[in-house]
Amino acid sequence: MAAKGTVERRGYNPRRRPRWWLVAVIVLGHLVLGALLMRLLAPDFTAEVIERASSQITVIITTPDEPENEPEPVMNENPDEGAAAEAGRDAEAREQAAPENLSPSPTPIPRAASTGNENAAGATDAGEGTGAAGEGFGTGSGRSGQGRGGVPVSGPSVRSGTIDSARDFPIPDGGRRVRDGTSVTVVFTVGVNGRASDCSVRNPGPDPQTNALVCPLVIERIRFNPAIDALGNPVPARYGWRQDFFRR
Repeated sequence: MAAKGTVERRGYNPRRRPRWWLVAVIVLGHLVLGALLMRLLAPDFTAEVIERASSQITVIITTPDEPENEPEPVMNENPDEGAAAEAGRDAEAREQAAPENLSPSPTPIPRAASTGNENAAGATDAGEGTGAAGEGFGTGSGRSGQGRGGVPVSGPSVRSGTIDSARDFPIPDGGRRVRDGTSVTVVFTVGVNGRASDCSVRNPGPDPQTNALVCPLVIERIRFNPAIDALGNPVPARYGWRQDFFRR
C-alpha cells in the first residue's frame, strides 16, 4: 500500500493571501513609465491618438421650437349695449303746512326818569347805587360810595427787581455828598400786568438829574403784584416808590 505524501515548498504558506494592492501599484507604475517613454520617443503619436479619440465624439445640441405667434385679439368696435333699467317709481312730496303768521312782540317803552328825591328812584346827592361818589380815590367807586366799583381790597406790592447800584446815577455837581442822606419819592400806576406807568416825582431831591432818573428805572426794572378788588380781580392802582441815598 503506497503512502500519500505532500511536498511543501520551502517558505510557502498556503494560508497566506496574495497582496493585490502591491500588484496594482506595480501595474500602474509600468503604465506610467510606458506613457512617459512614448511621450519622449514619439510625441506626435500621442497628439494623433488624442485627436482621433476626440473626433469620434459627436455632441448633439437641440433647441426648442419657437412658439407660433398667436393672433392678437380683435376688439369689437361696436360692443353690445346693455338694456336700460326699469323706470323708478314716482316720488311724492310730503305735505307740510306753512307756519302761521307770528306778529312781533311790542317793544316796551322805557320809563321816564323820576324827579323825586327818594333813594329808590331818580338821582340823589348821596345815592347808595353804583358809580362814583363825590370824593373819589383811585379808580372805580370812591371811598364814599356804597357800590362795589373797582376799589382795591389789597394794594400793589413789589414782586421783583431793585435799584441799589450807585452806577445807575451819575455823580452830581459838588460830589456824592450833595445827595447823601436824601431821597426821591415818585408815584405811578401799577397795571394789571404788574408794570409801572404814568410815573411822576412827588418829593424831589436836591439834584434834578437824579430826580429825572428814578421814574425810568422803576418802569424798566421793578415788577409788581397788581392790586386786587373785592371779586378777586386784578385792578390798576396808584403806588409810591422812595429811592434813598446814603453814604456807604
